[in-house]
Amino acid sequence: MNAMLNSSSDSSDSSDSPDTGAESTTRQSGLLRFITAGSVDDGKSTLIGRLLHDTGNVAADQLASIRATSQKRGLAAIDWSLLTDGLIAEREQGITIDVAYRYFATARRKFIIGDAPGHEQYTRNMVTAASGADLAILLVDARKGVVTQTRRHAYLAHLLGIRELVLAVNKMDLIDWQPTVYQAIVDEFNAFVGRLGRHHVQAIPLSALNGTNVATRAEAIPWYSGPCLLEHLQSSPVRRDAAAAPLRLPVQRVVRVMLGNGADGETATEFRGYQGMLASGRLRLGDEVAVMPNGQRARVARLSVAERDLAEAGADRSVVVALDREIDISRGDMLCDPQQLPRVAKTLTADICWLSEQPLDMRRKYLIKHATRSVNAMFEELSYRVDVNSLAQQAAPDTAQMNDIVRARLRLHQPVLADAYGSNRTTGSFIVIDPVSLHTVAAGVIVE
Repeated sequence: MNAMLNSSSDSSDSSDSPDTGAESTTRQSGLLRFITAGSVDDGKSTLIGRLLHDTGNVAADQLASIRATSQKRGLAAIDWSLLTDGLIAEREQGITIDVAYRYFATARRKFIIGDAPGHEQYTRNMVTAASGADLAILLVDARKGVVTQTRRHAYLAHLLGIRELVLAVNKMDLIDWQPTVYQAIVDEFNAFVGRLGRHHVQAIPLSALNGTNVATRAEAIPWYSGPCLLEHLQSSPVRRDAAAAPLRLPVQRVVRVMLGNGADGETATEFRGYQGMLASGRLRLGDEVAVMPNGQRARVARLSVAERDLAEAGADRSVVVALDREIDISRGDMLCDPQQLPRVAKTLTADICWLSEQPLDMRRKYLIKHATRSVNAMFEELSYRVDVNSLAQQAAPDTAQMNDIVRARLRLHQPVLADAYGSNRTTGSFIVIDPVSLHTVAAGVIVE
């Protein structure tokens, strides 16, 4: 039974690669970004609070404050969710509404947590948190098992390219740590995720409130031989796709940069550069780049950040680039690997998660925000809606309602420089904006 209940299902092929010191605080050096998601009252905020406390990442005054607040509410134990539920409405209702980000570190690793809301109404906030995560912790209440929101969050994690999943079966103390109940939940979840594609799933039984199997392994669970949550987080691989993917640098703006101030004989130099964040790949002095969409080529003559020169920069780094010849470049253009260019696309096929309470209107124009370019677009066709419980592709709908996931084809009024989401998270995704209210109404990942 021990082997059976050490529930780790591996169907992925994650890989790691070394990185230079210049990127010491980025995901290439081991920073793990993860989210917690699940249904309402599954204990997400409590789990994060307990994890922060048990790893020594809660200040003494903060601990005293939440202890006093818990006592005022007549609670016998500390309400750990107070560490992450910062909005007044969240504390009054006892639910998470907005995404709460927290940073913490251990001797082995640094982490950024996104605590996503569990209520179905706020699924859109989970999409925001998951878009930059390397791993997702999906909580399940041991008394309730896998529910619709569990499947929805698992599907969204899959849709957004998260291949490392943790099934945290919480509140095991309330069912007396029954191994048969735990295993039934694990089997049901693995059966569902197995139909989505390649993932690695680590199942962990725990009690967030008591801290059992959270930061230290629980010896009182003889039938479970796997890691505690923190052990798994400290050893989980970090995505390397941004570093390995072809160069993509969406231009945010054109700037004039002054390096040096002429003091102490130092020569001040000024140059015209193109500012943006590297979505993927690496950029070095002397590299040849293609300026898209016109396709002209040039070499990198200068690379700087915060008024100092660099020899090279990697993914997730904001830089200013100067080229060795004058080219007409503006916001929305992109510096790319000349051997692996993005597609110049005026039509997109994408999986869309509709986030607005107002349904999709096929007759309206919407605004597509893709990287640093914004263009008008129309929805041409909805191919099918995904049933998150059965994963069945339902018949082509006439519209999309809030939290619907649909396959859609869009026609753009101007082209964008796109990759498939599977190869590049930044250039393979976009948001849909209502041009009247300027509200974000949907998020999409490009299929082709």
